[in-house]
Amino acid sequence: MNTVVLEAPGRLAHRDRSHPGAPGPGEARVRVLRVGVCGTDLHAYRGRQAFIRYPVILGHELAVEVVAVGPEATTPADIVPVRVGDRCAIVPYLSDGTCQACRAGRTNCCTHLALYGVHRDGGMCDEMVVPIRQLVPANDLPVDVLAISEMLAVGAHATARARLAVDTRVLVLGAGPIGLSTLAFACREGVATYAIDLD
Repeated sequence: MNTVVLEAPGRLAHRDRSHPGAPGPGEARVRVLRVGVCGTDLHAYRGRQAFIRYPVILGHELAVEVVAVGPEATTPADIVPVRVGDRCAIVPYLSDGTCQACRAGRTNCCTHLALYGVHRDGGMCDEMVVPIRQLVPANDLPVDVLAISEMLAVGAHATARARLAVDTRVLVLGAGPIGLSTLAFACREGVATYAIDLD
């Protein structure tokens, strides 16, 4: 299987690794269709990502296609079922589901939170096995959009949390992809929007 491995800061290498094997209960094997390059990946490449342990396969902004689904398991109601052939985005943040934050529904505050491409190998490879709960089927979206949906979701979430009133003025600090996504969603709310960036 083709992989791109960040072996050390500034050193990417093409490596042939074995395929991930059959998915277990609650898992799916997926073929990677597109990988977005995030600022996190650039920081890791430059040696400025504190949580990276080298070597690592980068990539958490992913568009994938389901190629195999693991055996039937008890499926919680919050998991969207997937079928072979479904195109999906991946929620790249993995939580343990058992810590106090997870039990309170705050999986983003999990004490063992892991991110593909940072704490675990990511999607710069042909195939990977992922928990089904991390897949968001979206067969009606182009794969290029699926690959940036996680980044767009950050902007949508920030705008929704702000509860913008009609007469609000929005200032976004940083006009990178997430900042631009936030601006786009704020503009949809019809509010005055501004951005500041050092670059």
